[in-house]
Amino acid sequence: MSIQPRNIRRIIGLTWMVMVFIFLFLPIFVIIAYSFNGGRNLYVWQEFSTRWYAVALDNPRVLSALAVSLKAAAINALIAVSLGMLAGLTLARRKGRWLVPYVMLIFVVLGTPELVSAIGQMIWLDRLGIFDGITRLSIGHSVFNVAVVTLIVRARAEGMGEQLEQAAADLGAVPWRAFVTITLPLLFPAVMAGLLLSFTFSLDNVITSVFVQRPGTTTLPLYILSSFKAGLKGDVAAIAVIMLGVSILAIAIAALLLNRGARRGSVMGGAMG
Repeated sequence: MSIQPRNIRRIIGLTWMVMVFIFLFLPIFVIIAYSFNGGRNLYVWQEFSTRWYAVALDNPRVLSALAVSLKAAAINALIAVSLGMLAGLTLARRKGRWLVPYVMLIFVVLGTPELVSAIGQMIWLDRLGIFDGITRLSIGHSVFNVAVVTLIVRARAEGMGEQLEQAAADLGAVPWRAFVTITLPLLFPAVMAGLLLSFTFSLDNVITSVFVQRPGTTTLPLYILSSFKAGLKGDVAAIAVIMLGVSILAIAIAALLLNRGARRGSVMGGAMG
């Protein structure tokens, strides 16, 4: 029984896809597995154990670095959402000659090498006299994330239309009330997705943190990076897996919110049509 050429192509494509996924995700599975290695040396498997998770969470330096990362990520997310939401809504609703240059500026921010951006931010923050570590980290991380939130909110706002806001205005609602009661709830999935993605990107940031941090405000990724000097141990793997879990959870929630928002927008668009 011969195999049809179409089936052969399908098998080859599926095999190639599986190989690519293995190549990309095998290192992640390896670090997850070795975080449960009870041996002192991470490279040599000895026995299954969860002791490194207890060691990591009982380390004051780890907890301090985690607190810094969470504070900076939370403030960065608020900055990114506040500015990105307004920018995205404006791009979708107030088109004009300035639209193309502004969109190009956003993509310049997204495409600029992080090393270049981090050095510039370090110099600029020093010139402005901003020396508080948390503030510097929050501002530094938010530059990229504002652009991300702007694009997410813009995509959501362009699919909404302005009929409901106009109806609210006809009924006597002032602009801010129409925004709070109608526009913001409709934008909520995109806003929350942007918030979670901004939080996640900040939590994992290394390059910008290296340049803008101040003594006493070491983030968790920088702590992990510095731990390599003493040798790779199980607690470092445990911390990495914890961060991976938080990041995956945040991204999954963001994807779910965006998907629900897209379906809700399509239903409303069909009803108004």
